[in-house]
Amino acid sequence: MDWLEDTKIPVGKVARDVFDWLQDVGGPVFDWISVAGETMIDAILWVLQTPPPLLIVAVFAVLTWFLQKNWKIVVFVVLGFLFIMNQGYWEETTESLTLVLSACVVCMAIGVPIGIAAAHRPKLYAGMRPVLDLMQTLPTFVYLIPAIVFFGIGMVPGLLATVIFVLPAPIRLTHLGISSTPMALKEAAQAFGATGRQLLWKVELPYALPQIMTGLNQTIMLSLSMVVIAALVGADGLGVPVVRALNQVNTALGFESGFVIVVVAIILDRMLRIERK
Repeated sequence: MDWLEDTKIPVGKVARDVFDWLQDVGGPVFDWISVAGETMIDAILWVLQTPPPLLIVAVFAVLTWFLQKNWKIVVFVVLGFLFIMNQGYWEETTESLTLVLSACVVCMAIGVPIGIAAAHRPKLYAGMRPVLDLMQTLPTFVYLIPAIVFFGIGMVPGLLATVIFVLPAPIRLTHLGISSTPMALKEAAQAFGATGRQLLWKVELPYALPQIMTGLNQTIMLSLSMVVIAALVGADGLGVPVVRALNQVNTALGFESGFVIVVVAIILDRMLRIERK
């Protein structure tokens, strides 16, 4: 079998050459992305950390009531944040929320338009499907390598790795929501003279809203699953104490910080869950 190994396909070498070429040619672009990412992260972090913590909790409570109209969920959200403050993880939580919110902004801004375009063009989605499968199945640690090469250490490479891993979720769910719009609704709108733009904004998007919100929900959950991995490239947040607990074999610290991540995930899930009525 030596002949088979001697004719090894140079997958790794090609990937390295591509990254080197991108680093040489796209330096200004990556610098601009880094500055934009740092600006967005710093802005969100300032909003979450400058006011008193209880004021931020109150804002989340009001937002939860606006979205859910359920006082039980509001009470749960408030108690969840109070528990996080009681455990002494408020600063780390705001840092993780910053990473999650930044990833949501980027993923939804890119994923929803792509999902809409894919729903209207089946051939486009057929061509995208292998790429989306690759993005979701490639080990997440692999994303950290080009992130470090292009952006160094810090929150930005963690954000980039998170976006690459999470982006397929809003694309797929937006595509599902738009493409599942009943033909009868479309035909009725067209019978009343709706244009293509009106059909999208007044029929397809409202019908697909629960699926799009599910995409947002999945984006948040998947982003939270990346906070520990992002901590390995210098991203702040709840992943840092988890990595520290792993290095120190500290069971108490690991369970404590891990449970706080679970609480944050449940809070955000309950806040943003929208079901079709």
